[in-house]
Amino acid sequence: MATTKLSSATFARLQAELDDLRTRGRVEIARDIEAARALGDLSENGDYHAAKDAQGKMEARIRQLEAMLKDAEVVDGAPTGEVAAGVTVRLRYVGDDEVEKYLVGSIEERDSGTAVISPGSPLGQALMGKRAGAVVGYEAPSGKLEVEIVSVGD
Repeated sequence: MATTKLSSATFARLQAELDDLRTRGRVEIARDIEAARALGDLSENGDYHAAKDAQGKMEARIRQLEAMLKDAEVVDGAPTGEVAAGVTVRLRYVGDDEVEKYLVGSIEERDSGTAVISPGSPLGQALMGKRAGAVVGYEAPSGKLEVEIVSVGD
C-alpha cells in the first residue's frame, strides 16, 4: 500500500477507531454470534448470518486501518502558500464562476462536508506545489480541464 499522508488529528482518530474495533468491536460481535448460535439451526438463522457478515466487515476495516496506519506519514499542513497534502484549497474551474473548497489528502481526512482531492489523482498531481493564482490543467475522464487556484490554506 502506498504511503498515506494524514494530519496528526486524523492519525489519532484512526488509531482510536482501530483500538476500539480490536477490543470492544470484537467482543460485541462475538457476543452477537454466540447469542444467535443459541437460537438454534444456523442454516436458517438470519441473526447468525447478519452477525457473521458484520464480523467480516469489521475485520476488513481492521485490516484496512492496520495497513494504512503502518505506512502513514503524519503531515502538519503548515501554511507554506503551496498546495500540499493536508491543505485546503479553493478552486474555480475555467469558464465557471463558482468557487469550490477541497481538502488535498486521504479520504480519511474528510469531515464537515468538505470534498477531498487525493494527491495522487490527476487533479491532485496537477495542483501539488502550486500557489494561489496559478491555472493548471489536468486530464479528466471527460477530457482536459483547467482550474484556477483561488486560495491555498484557508
